Amino acid sequence: MTDHVDPHASPDSSPAALTHSSSAPQGGVIAFAPGSIGNFGPGLDVLGCAVSGPGDEVHAWWADRELGVTVVDAGHPDLPTDPARNACAIAAQAVLDRAPHLRRGVMLSVRKGLPLSGGQGGSGASAVAAAVAVNQLVVSDGGDALDTVGLLATSLVAEATVAGRHLDNLAASLMGGVICIRGIDPPDVHNVPVRVPLWFALAHPAIRIRTADARAVLPQFYPRDTLIAQLASVASLVTALAIGDAALVGRAMVDHVAEPARAALVDGFVEAKRAALESGALGASLSGSGPTTFAVCASEAQALAAAEAMRWAYEAAGHFCASRVATIDFDGARWRNA
Repeated sequence: MTDHVDPHASPDSSPAALTHSSSAPQGGVIAFAPGSIGNFGPGLDVLGCAVSGPGDEVHAWWADRELGVTVVDAGHPDLPTDPARNACAIAAQAVLDRAPHLRRGVMLSVRKGLPLSGGQGGSGASAVAAAVAVNQLVVSDGGDALDTVGLLATSLVAEATVAGRHLDNLAASLMGGVICIRGIDPPDVHNVPVRVPLWFALAHPAIRIRTADARAVLPQFYPRDTLIAQLASVASLVTALAIGDAALVGRAMVDHVAEPARAALVDGFVEAKRAALESGALGASLSGSGPTTFAVCASEAQALAAAEAMRWAYEAAGHFCASRVATIDFDGARWRNA
């Protein structure tokens, strides 16, 4: 999904995660959006990367009588069913608002595959999946399809409400691959060419970090030398991906802005990053706001070693830690008829 979501294309063959919710009826649309690494390396709010494996899915179907959005299942006991506070419902309503002539209500059932406040783009994936699913309902009822910009804009309404006004996770989950954000109003987002095979080791310690808290610790101003170094890291990372230089990817994976400020929020992060690098990873950093820590690797074997090293480091710091290995998800959001 490098250019747009084609609502008229045949639905993708569904991944294993796309299953019916036990509380949802037959019919409607099920959409899946992958997790993502926000603030990819030095790219605070600018670079994002979709990763293979778990994601969030949303089953949407037309309500019999009700207008607006009803959340039948929020997907997790800690998530609200109040449509004004639920990311999926907010995104779904934003899509409906663009098709007021339909005058129909939508029911949603959510299946969370991503951790809450985990730095893997969970709120963004939920919003994207809801927007894609409801967009397909609108199209099936004769409405106009939203393009990529429209889907990003409607998803952003939700993300801004529950997590913050940024597009890196949203765009990665929707479009797949590595994405670069040039602007938000309107969304101006593009896929970065990736010509180097990369593996990721992801370690998720049992620590919950709210995005708002992680953003609050960022300084308001930075010295010029810091900004120049950060620009060099971002430019070098994009260049490395485009020309296929794995070694340069590692050298560019240096965040001078967000990581130094946020490291103290994630107990054990410094040790986990050191362990990943000592195991052979090209580079490592926090995924989004954390606590998930990712390491970029040149091979699956290297990623497996880094994942285990980070897991041991976090558990040595007293935190249960789950780890896994992933690659770049180039497909982004996908849907099928329920």
